[in-house]
Amino acid sequence: MIKIFNTKCLFFAALAMSVMSVPAEAHVKWFAPYIVGAPPQAISSVLSNLWFWSGIALVVVFFVLTRLVEISALGDRVHDGLDRGTSFLWLRLDDYVRVTVGAFFVAIFAVGGVYLTPDLKTPAEWVSWLQLLIAAAIFFRPTMPLAGIGIIALWLLAIRDYDLFHLFDYLALGVGVAGYLILEPSKNEAWRSHRFEVLRWGLAIALMWSSLEKFAYPDWFYPLVEEKPFLTFGIPRDVFIPMAGVAEFTMGFGLLWTPLIRRLSAVALIVIFTAAVWPFGRIDLIGHGLIMAILVAVACDQCRKTRFLPALKVHLPAIPGGIAVALVVFVTAYWGLHLAFYGSDGFTGPAIAEKATHSHSAEQPHGVKSDTGIGAPPTK
Repeated sequence: MIKIFNTKCLFFAALAMSVMSVPAEAHVKWFAPYIVGAPPQAISSVLSNLWFWSGIALVVVFFVLTRLVEISALGDRVHDGLDRGTSFLWLRLDDYVRVTVGAFFVAIFAVGGVYLTPDLKTPAEWVSWLQLLIAAAIFFRPTMPLAGIGIIALWLLAIRDYDLFHLFDYLALGVGVAGYLILEPSKNEAWRSHRFEVLRWGLAIALMWSSLEKFAYPDWFYPLVEEKPFLTFGIPRDVFIPMAGVAEFTMGFGLLWTPLIRRLSAVALIVIFTAAVWPFGRIDLIGHGLIMAILVAVACDQCRKTRFLPALKVHLPAIPGGIAVALVVFVTAYWGLHLAFYGSDGFTGPAIAEKATHSHSAEQPHGVKSDTGIGAPPTK
């Protein structure tokens, strides 16, 4: 039985690595041109894509297999093995999360010139000092809620320079981290017990939302594939991108499911995010550092309870049903909000058609001037 399970796990990991690969986790806005207001690809084009449905079918199969293992006599052994391997971190998980979140803000303070991620650039120097204050506040439990409020403040400040639709990419993760920082020092244990769950939900929603770019704007990923063709493992570009989107969406969905599915989804995502660092460098490491840290926390979580809709999730048919419902909700929200913000024809800005927020450098070769002037070539 153990050998069978190991084979399934290896096959599961291999599938995740082949269809998720690096471009699935390297945020495209950090490395390639984009136009936030451009009309997205029609939903009908996504739903008629054979590779989209092939990816969905494969993920459903592996989630069902994982669930079958989880409810078998072997399930507890698997959890016990994961618990033994991560117990050293689980015992200090709050310290780990606080240190890694604090380290992230120290890192973006050191980089300078960004709000929260590499594509959210700002010329305001005081923003970096606010990030350092957030990092310092995290190391003292009474001031942790102030750090959480500071994260939300940074997101709100970014609205001055960036489209609100663009900032939705980072809303859920920011709220999740802020929620953790507010709940962790709480003296109300009933509220405090949800701190890791809030963190996990924030990350899951962020991954599912950002994955939709691969369906709405597959052409955004073309420059990356052309510059680094090895990223697709030889799979044709128009096959790889939709399957990568499915993998990112469903692994994010997996973080919200039963304990074994969410832990294995976290492990698979950790492998892929780590692999992305080699071709994309320190920008990717810093930008995704917070996500990677939270994924480790999810993998270490020894809670074997399913708090949200437990009576539903125990049934195998709920897996494809849950994925279908999640797709309907997120796709409707993404395309619907884009329509509300930009209209059916979209908005591509003035004469300069491409809008990006990258500075002109060897690491970010596609940068062009944005509507707000950020990302313009340096003045000589």
